[in-house]
Amino acid sequence: MRRRLPSLNALKAFEATARHESFTKAAAELCVTQGAVSQQVKALEAELGVRLFQRERQRVATTEAGRLYLEVVRDAFDRLGMGTERLLQRQNSGTLTVTTSPNFAAKWLVHRLGRFSEAHPGIDLRVSASLQHVDFAREDIDLAIRHGDGTWPGLHVARLCTEQLFPVCSPRLVAQSRGTLRSPADVRHHTLLHVNGRGDWARWLVQAGFEGVEAQRGIDFNQASMAIDAAVDGQGIALARTALASCDLISGRLVRPFPQAIEAPYAFWIVCPKAVAELPKISTFRSWLLEEAEEDARRLAALDSPRTARNHRDTERNRSKSNRQGRRKA
Repeated sequence: MRRRLPSLNALKAFEATARHESFTKAAAELCVTQGAVSQQVKALEAELGVRLFQRERQRVATTEAGRLYLEVVRDAFDRLGMGTERLLQRQNSGTLTVTTSPNFAAKWLVHRLGRFSEAHPGIDLRVSASLQHVDFAREDIDLAIRHGDGTWPGLHVARLCTEQLFPVCSPRLVAQSRGTLRSPADVRHHTLLHVNGRGDWARWLVQAGFEGVEAQRGIDFNQASMAIDAAVDGQGIALARTALASCDLISGRLVRPFPQAIEAPYAFWIVCPKAVAELPKISTFRSWLLEEAEEDARRLAALDSPRTARNHRDTERNRSKSNRQGRRKA
């Protein structure tokens, strides 16, 4: 049901007049003319159909109805004032509450937070991992990192990074492949690691020009982080997103055996209400996220993935050869 609410200015004029029992003092407090206060009160009385004041020669006196209404208005103003103060304190305090998906938290965000805390000791982070999109109007959340197409009307959004899907595997798997991992068609010799269905591998193989390869076999995970961790462990080859695989690629725990990639339909976005987008703690954290993503992009571009994979294979082969020679000498 639609609320029947009088004008806020009229309520402010009424409350100040009742408190001072004077139009003149109420006008001085509200920084308006005495006539403006009187007109606001008259309009409120007309809207309510109730006389709120008895006008006397030197002063105004609150009627019984006016005294009862004053209690309601004053309580509402007190609640509104306290709620506003709490909101402003939360927005400007040193606590920043962030929500994101478990996959993004585990594979991208968590291990970087020490750098942020060191650079910005005045901001205390609270990180919540959830698959649900936050309702900023109802939940105590400042900023979210969402996976989607970036279309969220009424919110401030910034793309974190460009996303692609590409095969990744352990460098140990490349080294041990014995020539069975030189072209995209060679994935037939290895376990395929899937995430929430098996369509991505089929799409990648078609785009790579190898439609005859069976793409439905392998292991299916319901979380991308699980598939990536399985790939790091040498259990097979996963199709990974740029953001989620970046840390393991940069550290050398994963390599890209082939250069072929397909564009991912969605990306990660930094999201918050427009009204608070430029609050210092929010803009600081958003800028830091974007700087981290830019640094990732620079380092990933420098890896030269296919050559890196070959280098890992050659390194592992040389290490194995040295070990065999050492054992013979012993």
